[in-house]
Amino acid sequence: MKTIDVLCRARMAPRAAPQRQRGTSAVEFAIVAPIVMLMLLGLIELSMAFFADLSMQYAVREAARYAVTGQVNDDPNSANQQQYLAVIQKMKDSSMGMYTKVNPVIIVDNTSYATSSSYTSSMFGKPGDIVVLQVKCQWKLVTPLLKAFFPGGIYQFTVGATMQNEQYGT
Repeated sequence: MKTIDVLCRARMAPRAAPQRQRGTSAVEFAIVAPIVMLMLLGLIELSMAFFADLSMQYAVREAARYAVTGQVNDDPNSANQQQYLAVIQKMKDSSMGMYTKVNPVIIVDNTSYATSSSYTSSMFGKPGDIVVLQVKCQWKLVTPLLKAFFPGGIYQFTVGATMQNEQYGT
């Protein structure tokens, strides 16, 4: 009976860790933590890039819808009342702040408009015309892990919408 009692106590008694293993958890954490943090930051940044993509897709769709109705009331210079300025303003308003962060190049019917000075009054066509509105965007990546997968460390995407102009008055 005594031998069984001694064996049970020996199994239940906590063992002391050998001295040479002290601090191994801290060393393992120091090795693994930077890798995990880098992956976490990469995931967050990639999520932000996809959010910019979806936000700009929504903004382009809203701007195209606004363009085909022939409205001009969103023109920032109300005395001007030009459709292209109103459509660009609608795109900026609908982009949730992403418009200025993605370096947009606006393409309407295969004509590129890189700067506001290149916008024209016939940019969105006449009533009944098909309007193809595209925006080429760039999202600059910061995380080194992602830069390796994207040329030049830039995530490039194009969003677009195609609609037919309504029969609005001129």
